[in-house]
Amino acid sequence: MNKFSPEVFENKDLPFTVNRLSPTIGGEILGIDLSQPIDSQTKDLIYEALLVYKVIFFREQNISTEQHLNFSKNFGDLEIHPFAPKKDLFPEVLVITHNEKSRGRENTWHSDVTWREKPSLGSVLRMIEKPQHGGDTLFADMYAAYEGLSDEIKEKLEGTIAVHDFANFRNRLIKEGKSDEEIEAFNKEYPMPEHPVVRTHPDTNKKVLYVNAAFTQYIKDWDPEESKEMLKFLYSRASVPEYQCRFAWQDNSIAFWDNRACQHYANSDYWPNVRKVERVTIIGDRPY
Repeated sequence: MNKFSPEVFENKDLPFTVNRLSPTIGGEILGIDLSQPIDSQTKDLIYEALLVYKVIFFREQNISTEQHLNFSKNFGDLEIHPFAPKKDLFPEVLVITHNEKSRGRENTWHSDVTWREKPSLGSVLRMIEKPQHGGDTLFADMYAAYEGLSDEIKEKLEGTIAVHDFANFRNRLIKEGKSDEEIEAFNKEYPMPEHPVVRTHPDTNKKVLYVNAAFTQYIKDWDPEESKEMLKFLYSRASVPEYQCRFAWQDNSIAFWDNRACQHYANSDYWPNVRKVERVTIIGDRPY
């Protein structure tokens, strides 16, 4: 049996319990207080849980911003997002607020910041204020998405490279009135990176489908129309219900997801109600 299977992990002597949300993706971690420092053994087991379930959840974590940051730093250095709103005095913390003046726009399947040369390892998001109804987040297992491909498509994708870009953010910057010089400075700082269409996870060594509708532009050296059609099909794999779990938020719930192994979709069904979250993102490595 695979060492990263839920069955193997759940038979270990754990300092917490796990409530699995689906057969392969999603696990609620029960019995951990993130307001307190965690010891090295617990830290390692939480990270192992992340590898097993691809996304893990914690309930009733009324923690401070400092505690949010300290927990996240257990797993790597934190990035500062160049385009998103930040919390005062805490540049690593993204504040994402939607209300009657701002509809949710994270309702596209994606993995965070794949427009970076070294995309994210993972993201740790805390719900500050949930809408009365709706606002769930869905997560898709991109190992399962890859494994579900036909042998013919797997062979065709072997060794292929996709180009990623921060195009959506660029368009927003232009609408906000940024000058051509400012846009060009961002282009130089964040040149369009090339990542494998199918990457290998650095910890599990499993193959994972690594293209997403938000940031992937085209498959390098392919005919444009063929690239478009293949990417359209690959993007659709995240929408397969058998590969998914769905998380219903409560205030002070936390999700920690592995951006290398899953994609997510923030359901924007709650307008005009308020939904406010804070996110910290852990720097990853160069995909291979």
